[in-house]
Amino acid sequence: MSEFSDAFLSEAERHAAWGAAQLQALTGFLPQGPWTADLPACLYRQGEVELRIAVLGTYDAEDHSWMWGWANAGLRGTPVVALTEEIEGFGRCHGIAEFTAGTLDLSGFADPRRAAETLAFAGMGVTGALGYIGMPAGPTTQVYFLPDDDPQVPRVGLDPVALPRTLMTGVSLLGHSARQVVTGYFEHHGVPWRGDDHQVRAQLPGGTTAEIDFDASGRIAAIRLPALR
Repeated sequence: MSEFSDAFLSEAERHAAWGAAQLQALTGFLPQGPWTADLPACLYRQGEVELRIAVLGTYDAEDHSWMWGWANAGLRGTPVVALTEEIEGFGRCHGIAEFTAGTLDLSGFADPRRAAETLAFAGMGVTGALGYIGMPAGPTTQVYFLPDDDPQVPRVGLDPVALPRTLMTGVSLLGHSARQVVTGYFEHHGVPWRGDDHQVRAQLPGGTTAEIDFDASGRIAAIRLPALR
């Protein structure tokens, strides 16, 4: 494998803006310190914080492979991968092979580690998890966890003032479809929107209308929030 499918990238883009903001919030919430995980109990501890978690997947830097948590023979069918089983089901429903292949060979990518992070990010998005945690689990292995509906984790809402920065950050992550980033962000926050290939208009909480224009190449050309001027 040397590149991701259009179907996978389009899905990943839907979560780029809200996911990047949420991931930053989770990173800021977790304290510095050693970590431990009790997989049968679905618990992760870092510093003084203990979270309920699911195993998202693992990345092996030696052979540049990614394995989804649901595909791990030692964990399959256990509570700690119940959340990530949703990823396989979503992939089958929507025909996205990256979600249904238990193990993916990433050695063809220019940056296999970045490809693994993209898979982790997309898995977080599909499950609606509040970020993901990647930690070294051996000399060449990185394990990834999802917070599993733990109320301690801060949830990032829609901030109209920060909207332009949030959308542009999301667009910069994958660079596949800016429109998917924009519409996915509004759908995640339950904001009604309408538009076409050239513009998206969304009615934000409080009555502000956000207008996002796209150029002929599909890039964001302008973001306007008239009521905030």
